[in-house]
Amino acid sequence: MALKTRTVLLSGLGLAVVGGLAWVAFRTDPVPVDIAPVTRGIMQVTIEADARTRIAEIYEVSAPITGTARRSPVREGDVVTGGETVVAIVEPSSSGLLDARTRIQAEAAVREAEAALYVARSELRQADEELNYARTDYERAKTLVDRGVASVIRLEDAEQRLATAEARAEAAASNLQRANSALDGARAALIEPGDDAAQDNGCCVRLTAPVDGRVLRIDTISERPVTAGAHLLSVGRPEDIEIVADLLSTDAVRLAPGARAIVDRWGGESTLEARLTKIEPSGYTKVSALGIEEQRVDVIFDLVTPLAQRSGLGDGFSVYLHVVEWEGDDVLQIPLGALFRRGQDWAVFVADGGAARLQVIETGRRNSSSVQVLAGLEPGQSVITHPSDAIADGVAITEREAQ
Repeated sequence: MALKTRTVLLSGLGLAVVGGLAWVAFRTDPVPVDIAPVTRGIMQVTIEADARTRIAEIYEVSAPITGTARRSPVREGDVVTGGETVVAIVEPSSSGLLDARTRIQAEAAVREAEAALYVARSELRQADEELNYARTDYERAKTLVDRGVASVIRLEDAEQRLATAEARAEAAASNLQRANSALDGARAALIEPGDDAAQDNGCCVRLTAPVDGRVLRIDTISERPVTAGAHLLSVGRPEDIEIVADLLSTDAVRLAPGARAIVDRWGGESTLEARLTKIEPSGYTKVSALGIEEQRVDVIFDLVTPLAQRSGLGDGFSVYLHVVEWEGDDVLQIPLGALFRRGQDWAVFVADGGAARLQVIETGRRNSSSVQVLAGLEPGQSVITHPSDAIADGVAITEREAQ
């Protein structure tokens, strides 16, 4: 009896060992996966863009006349006071050099003007003599008429000759002035750069700063010839900074004035706040780094962060923008990597008691890392992120970090 019992026990033990070995040999190992919880919290949908700073109001200083701009009395970054600080000095144009033919013609014109002046002086002396004689004759005739010796007709003739002599003298004086002016003009044609006469043409035009601020840019520091209207320098207020970003037109149409933006990568330790103030009415074509033509539009933002917290940020500096298109405070969300298509629907694999369960869900907003869940999941559940082809409904799973 004891032998029979022992045989049965040994047979049962053998069958158990064989069954265990068979189960181990043929069982399916759980698939290691990454699991993330379904959470509620703050979610933002943002548009990312490289941007640059610029001063909102820049005042350009230009040359009012054609001449020579002296060496700049200010330097970039200098503080200037509107209406007081001299920022540029422009001298009137000087004479050009004369070639041989032009010089000979100018010298001949001077000699001709000198001869005309001599003739004018002679005519004036002659007119003065005739005037003196006519005045004396008039006085004599008047005396004789008063005594009754001469007739009134003689006095009238003398008066007429006096008036004619006076007119001739006035014409001779005017002709002398004209001859003097013609001589001055002829001599001026002989003036060349460096002549002393050329330096006696009045001084310079001094241009003062249009507003209080700083000198932003100077075209050229050294002295140089300029034409009327040529740009000399720019002045602005560094604290009056705005941000301009060129966004895709398809992104810009989703934004509205007042949209919040987070300014990053500007060089400071903390981020800055900005508000969208304007979307330019017209766009333009820009070729991307990949050689693709894109329609872009400039979008303007005002900095909201106080000046003391963004010191050092100047004109033309590079920044990075996160423009908030939409945000919510209590949003049910999952990682974007957990989402995949199932026919026309979106679905996820839910980690349920060591097995993967397929779950179709309804989604809402999404950003670069998360997606809003409108229906199909509850807080506290967990989903599998980046599921591989080995994951299917009902497949045994194990969390990768637990291995």
